[in-house]
Amino acid sequence: MATVLHVTVPGMVGAGIAVVLLILAGGWVGSRLGRRPLRQRLSAISSRLGSDSSMTEPRSLEVSLVQVERATDLAAEAVAEASSEAIRLRKTLDSLPQAVVIRDERGDTVFSNTRATALMSGRHGDALAAQAVEELLASTGVGASEERTLELYGPPRRTLSVRTQSIDNGSRTLGVIAVIEDVSDRRRLEEVRRDFVANVSHELKTPMGALGLLAETLLSETEPQVAQRLAQRIHTEAFRISRVIDDLLDLSRIENEVTPPREPVLVNLVMAEAAERVRAAADQQKVEVVLDEPDPPIAVLGDRRQLTSAVYNLLENAAKFSYEGGQVVVRGGVEGEDAVIQVIDHGTGIPARDLERIFERFYRVDQGRARSSSGTGLGLAIVRHVAANHRGSIHVESREGEGSTFTLRLPLQPRSD
Repeated sequence: MATVLHVTVPGMVGAGIAVVLLILAGGWVGSRLGRRPLRQRLSAISSRLGSDSSMTEPRSLEVSLVQVERATDLAAEAVAEASSEAIRLRKTLDSLPQAVVIRDERGDTVFSNTRATALMSGRHGDALAAQAVEELLASTGVGASEERTLELYGPPRRTLSVRTQSIDNGSRTLGVIAVIEDVSDRRRLEEVRRDFVANVSHELKTPMGALGLLAETLLSETEPQVAQRLAQRIHTEAFRISRVIDDLLDLSRIENEVTPPREPVLVNLVMAEAAERVRAAADQQKVEVVLDEPDPPIAVLGDRRQLTSAVYNLLENAAKFSYEGGQVVVRGGVEGEDAVIQVIDHGTGIPARDLERIFERFYRVDQGRARSSSGTGLGLAIVRHVAANHRGSIHVESREGEGSTFTLRLPLQPRSD
């Protein structure tokens, strides 16, 4: 009577089990030659697949086959798990903001993530970066690490940090890994910080030095009229220091309030309040401030204090650089979905070469004129940050000697249906 074996073969066993079944078929036909060698062969296959193949007691052919099947299942699971881990690792490295390249001990690239692939196959500036990476990978010795900073002048200008590290398992070298990071933003931030500290120091050092000299002179002055003039100068310099500090505090507060409170604010009220605040300084310079409010009134969502500060700084800047007897107009209106506030003057204007930089902190178009008018160089920087905080924009049109027009655009308050 023929014996029939019912064997369940998982889908992942594949060609390995097919080979085993062929061996079994041949062994079954030649069973008169003895089954012990076949069981030993099955045990050897099982051992290679990682199963316990000790044959301390006789086993039937079916038991041996079950053992091989179990071992094959375990091996297939291990392969599937290793493949899953490899995919997970690749996806993780592809999501990194850095470019990663890995080479084996022979110098062959075994892995590069998406950013590295784009970098190594790029042109122009990227080609220089790729060449530097190649050189560092080739020069990194056993157990060593190297680092290099690359300046790519673009455009746009970029700064790359390239680091390589030898990889080993404690007994032999496995290869080298390179990590390429774009540190351009970090470098620019460091430059801004350095410039900011230098500018603040300079802005405070000048009036502080003047205060010291004036106070020293006042101590030895016996003429009442001269002493009064010295005291007035001391008051002026003290006020200048106070303005710098106040503007710094305002700028710091506005920068920290990236998402200011969103409440309805009447543009007419903001314009009127800013014009009233600047009127005394404008009268002192014999400049007329003309208020042209929108009719009907319009509103935006935002922070009233920030918006008033922005319009005030635009008005103060316009009055400061207007000619004596001149006029500054602040006009409101609607264009599309935006509220528009324009500050127009007919003063000294801004040279074309300076238009892109006037919103930087402490930047001055005319150093001598700005100092004589007690400017801090922070007003337009405050305007830029207020516009950004309210999802708006600030634009300037100017011609030297003819005047300037600053346009502040802010999204209108949505209508409630």
